[in-house]
Amino acid sequence: MKNIYGSKAVSGFIRMCGDGFAQGWHERNGGNLTYRMSPEDIKLCCDFFDAGGEWVNMGVSADNLKNEYFLTTGSGKYFRNIKVEPFENIGIVEINERGDSWRIVWGLENGAKPTSEFPSHFMNHSVRKSATGVNRVIYHAHTPNVIALTYVLPLNAKNFTRALWQSATECPVVFPDGVGVVPWMVPGGAEIAKATSEIMKSLPAAIWAHHGTFCSGADFDEAFGLMHTIEKAAEIYVLALSTGRPFLQTITDDNLRAIAFDFGVTLNEAFLG
Repeated sequence: MKNIYGSKAVSGFIRMCGDGFAQGWHERNGGNLTYRMSPEDIKLCCDFFDAGGEWVNMGVSADNLKNEYFLTTGSGKYFRNIKVEPFENIGIVEINERGDSWRIVWGLENGAKPTSEFPSHFMNHSVRKSATGVNRVIYHAHTPNVIALTYVLPLNAKNFTRALWQSATECPVVFPDGVGVVPWMVPGGAEIAKATSEIMKSLPAAIWAHHGTFCSGADFDEAFGLMHTIEKAAEIYVLALSTGRPFLQTITDDNLRAIAFDFGVTLNEAFLG
């Protein structure tokens, strides 16, 4: 491999950032993405690592993420620039043996730092690793139709999950566990990180009121596909609302159960009926 961009991890990370920007989810420096690298990823990329910068304490810790490596977008960086100048806009950080600090080993050139949401991502990586064993991607985007729905739907998991499930047939298959909802909180702080991690113990995605979507996945395709499906379902719901007419029909609870049966998934019954 001639350069680090030949690795599947780095090229896939850059592609996902570009796909998110193309959807219109990342105005200015909005949104962030992190990926927990596999041993195979590290083996391919380690020749391009430097000795590492200074350790920076995160204020949070996780025993199950000790000595891990993460690809991350940069704080204040624009998704639109990642494809053309990846070395300045993304980077790889190493986690120390205590699981409470990071240091840059590649990228984030010219004084750049990991996303300001990195502690939130880190906490949720820990939770999703424990819950699934396979989760490697945490993604936050400013999905406009989801944000719009947070102004008109009650801010609870049941209302949002049912609205999304009933908006598009594939939704109960893609996220049968449902989605959680976090009330509006100041972004980047410990409060929103803790609230989100509580949801992510059992659900793959959280709606951040008036802010966007926070989701997880085993790989880039799964995480992006989840985000895309949730946002598209929200768009359909918003379009239906915009007609100003009462809903004449929808996908019923029994319909949802039939979909789950045929596709071999188990719906979260707490969000039905």
